[in-house]
Amino acid sequence: MRALVTGATGLVGTALLSRLEQPVVLSRNAAKAAAALGRDDARVIAWDPQHDPAPAEAFDGVDVVFHLAGESVAEGRWTADKKARIRDSRVLGTRNLVAGLARLTRPPRVLVSASAVGFYGDRGDEILDESAAPGSGFLAEVSVAWEREAQAATAAGIRVVNPRIGIVLSRHGGALPKMLPPFRWGLGSPLGSGRQWMPWIHLDDLIGLLLLAAEREDLQGPLNATAPQPATNRQFTAALGRAVRRPTLLPAVPTGVLRLALGEFAGVLLASTRAIPQRAQAVGYAFAHPDLSEALAGLLG
Repeated sequence: MRALVTGATGLVGTALLSRLEQPVVLSRNAAKAAAALGRDDARVIAWDPQHDPAPAEAFDGVDVVFHLAGESVAEGRWTADKKARIRDSRVLGTRNLVAGLARLTRPPRVLVSASAVGFYGDRGDEILDESAAPGSGFLAEVSVAWEREAQAATAAGIRVVNPRIGIVLSRHGGALPKMLPPFRWGLGSPLGSGRQWMPWIHLDDLIGLLLLAAEREDLQGPLNATAPQPATNRQFTAALGRAVRRPTLLPAVPTGVLRLALGEFAGVLLASTRAIPQRAQAVGYAFAHPDLSEALAGLLG
């Protein structure tokens, strides 16, 4: 598999690159990305994703594109400018990637373009497989537009898969290291009601699903990239406390306090998304880490 990757220096991109030989990387700052990756076999090419179509020369010999680039949702308060960056980095970036692909005489055979479980919005206890309709709210609207731009590549004869990624668990970055300090101090507690479903996935399984999406010709469209056993926030809190051997006996953080401290982003932490990986299981993907307690113990032990 000769693959091109955007967002290669992020948590998921770095882990994916470790499974690829002679990858091509598109990055806004090619020199910085090359230094960060430290890969002699990686070809790094400069691209401004919000202003220019992806350069044709980057796709020479490439048969799979993994599009992972996007402004972090969890970093910084959601000001109007921050929300514009979140949307534009995904919608315009994907539009310009597909514009570059559409110009090729021999395009790659598949585009694996990231999406998010935010597509479903806040849905309570409803079980959400890939056939579920989109929800409401900012992240749902962004995800719908993001996927629509990626699906435009089908007009060029490219198979498109949209992994709807949940909360990625890794010791190297993402949500988990940010959660750990209060839990290690014995201050871990549920958020809001604690009944909201958290669609988590171990980083190893996310990479497995990305590779599965590239390899399986019968996969196209949405693919829930979540573990088969989602957990409520209260269950997640208890499991993380056990993993670090600390009590989680404090009362839940009130919704009002979260909204005051975090603004609109608090809605992401309080939203309930009970997503299940129906399509991955239907094609026989075997999750390495289906159980939350085992996954956390392995990451933190």
